[in-house]
This record gives sequence, C-alpha cells and structure tokens, in this order.
Amino acid sequence: MDSKKERSVLQAGYEAVIESRATLALATTAADGVPDISYAPFVRDEQGRFCIFVSALAAHTGNLLREPRASVMLIQPESEATNLFARERLTLRCRATEIHRDESDYEPILERMAARFGPLIQQLRSLADFHLLALAPQSGTYIVGFGRAYELDVKSGELRHIDADRLRQRSAGDAD
Repeated sequence: MDSKKERSVLQAGYEAVIESRATLALATTAADGVPDISYAPFVRDEQGRFCIFVSALAAHTGNLLREPRASVMLIQPESEATNLFARERLTLRCRATEIHRDESDYEPILERMAARFGPLIQQLRSLADFHLLALAPQSGTYIVGFGRAYELDVKSGELRHIDADRLRQRSAGDAD
C-alpha cells in the first residue's frame, strides 16, 4: 500500500460498504456439493461477525449448519455504479456458527436486529425453525474498481494490493 492516507481511505471505503448495506449475498454449499447462492438481512456484532436470522426452510440454513464455510458479498448497487464491470464490492470468506437461544449474545443480537428491521423480528423469534447464525470473516477481497483489488487481512484490517504477480501466487497456492 502506498501511503497511510491511502490505506485509511481504503479502510473507510470497505467499512462504508458494510455500513451502507442491510443485506448480504450468501454463497453456501449443498450436501451434494452443488453451490447455492441466496441473501439474508444482517447485523454486525461487537466481534465483527455478520449475524443472520434464518429459517430452516431456506437451503442456506441447512447448508451452513452442515458445512460452516461460506462466502458473503456486499456490492454497490447497479444504479450507483459508473461501470457495471467494476462495481465496488467486498467479498469475505467466513465460518458460520450457530448462536443458541440460551447463549448470552443471542438476545442482544436479536434486539439489534429488531432496531434495524422492525417488528417483524419479534414475530420471527416465536418461530422454532429460525436459527441465529454468526458468520465470522476469515479472509476477504475488496474491489474498488479496475486495477484496484486488495486482499483484506480481517484480523489487522490491512489491505494488500493484488497485482499480476500476487494473483499468480494466489492461484498457485490454491492449486496445492
């Protein structure tokens, strides 16, 4: 990264992407290995996890309870993009865990959801098939535009520019 100022601007940028969205695109894997894509409304907790309250009737819920690896994407709306090929987006590879009704953070997270999404949350709380899941980011990629792609270290918040050499290294590492 070239400078502290640029790093600060980029970090503020990906945080703004998160704060400006109420839903996330969610990629999960079905039992037969077939990928599923869906979406869910979310809130973030104090640990930076993306918390979703989802029905067991939705494919993604069963997928996450069985296979906790998932990807989420928060993306700039098409109507705001100057170029549809280079929409600003944050993609995070996450690990899902269920937060059970008897756990201490269950109620505060659902209260946060009710504040954000209104009285519907109270109705959903009464349904036994709803699960509160926390998606903890493990790694990520922040795309600002053409030639402006960054790997995100979720622990430090550090961004590293992805250039052609780095892309080849990543691809070689994925093949191992």
